[in-house]
Order: sequence, then structure tokens, then C-alpha cells
Amino acid sequence: MVVKVEEALACLQMDIPQTVVERKIRAIERLIRSETNNNFQDRAVRIRVPSCGGMLLGNSLYLADGDTVEISGSPNKGLYTIVSTAEGHLKLDKVLYDAPVNTVTKVVYPEDVQEGVLNMLQWDFTMRSKIGIKTESLSRHSVTYYDMDAQNSLNGYPESLIGFIDPYRQPRWE
Repeated sequence: MVVKVEEALACLQMDIPQTVVERKIRAIERLIRSETNNNFQDRAVRIRVPSCGGMLLGNSLYLADGDTVEISGSPNKGLYTIVSTAEGHLKLDKVLYDAPVNTVTKVVYPEDVQEGVLNMLQWDFTMRSKIGIKTESLSRHSVTYYDMDAQNSLNGYPESLIGFIDPYRQPRWE
């Protein structure tokens, strides 16, 4: 996961259910990965291991509890978080299908991406309800709206809020 749920809750300082925050973080992570066409993989930390009994059978010195990994080359394709590393196996946050080979690669997000995600979460929970309002006055009650179109927003987030992903954009070869 791009940021830990506990870290996000501490940053938000709001009474929001943990499951809601986790779902938002996963959605933002998918948004960033698809918009940048960057999977943020650390290819130096890659192992090929089988999965059996819902766990990965194998161990790596470079993977620890809480790390994000991406599995490819098997029916278990996707992003996972390591729940525990024990002697000879890795337990992940979702159940795995039994497969003879899984290519497991560590995913590492830069600190500015993590900070940007925290800013997006903060905006989501404080400003989402006021979307489109540019200025608002109390005396004589005046409200000015601005356009939220494809030119200045991305999936409902203001373009200025997600500018941090620009250095990580990679070309799409289609």
C-alpha cells in the first residue's frame, strides 16, 4: 500500500473508519499507477516462488512486514501487502491461488508520492463536499463556482493537487 492506514489516520486526525481509509488509499494507488504508467517496482528485489495454502512458499531477506509486492506471471496477479514473514513463507493480505510459480516484486513509492497521497486523502475528506466552489462569502451570501472539467481535474481531484505525479509519468507504448 502506498501509505499505511495508521499513518493516514494519524495525518487526517478525524474519526473515519479504518476500512474507508484503506479503500480510499487503494483507489488512489490504482489511480496513480494508471495515470503515470509506472508500477514503482524495485526490480532488484524480485523472487520467483510457488504459492500453496494461501501463502507464498519462500523467503527473501529484502521483504518485510508491511511491504507492498506485485505478483505477476500467475493467476495471483495484483498488488498485495505482506502481513507476516515467517520461516519459509510469506503471508499476504489477500488469499492466493495455488500456483507453481509466482513472480514477486517489491513495490517502493517515493516519499513525495506518499506525501501527495496523504494530501489527496486530506482533500477527499475535507473538501470533496465543497467541490466546484471557488469562493464563498457570508455577507450578502455570494458563491462563485469554477469549472471541474477534464482540463483542470483528474478523477474528481483538482489538477493542482495531483501535480506531484508528473515526474513519474512514463510513456505508453501501445
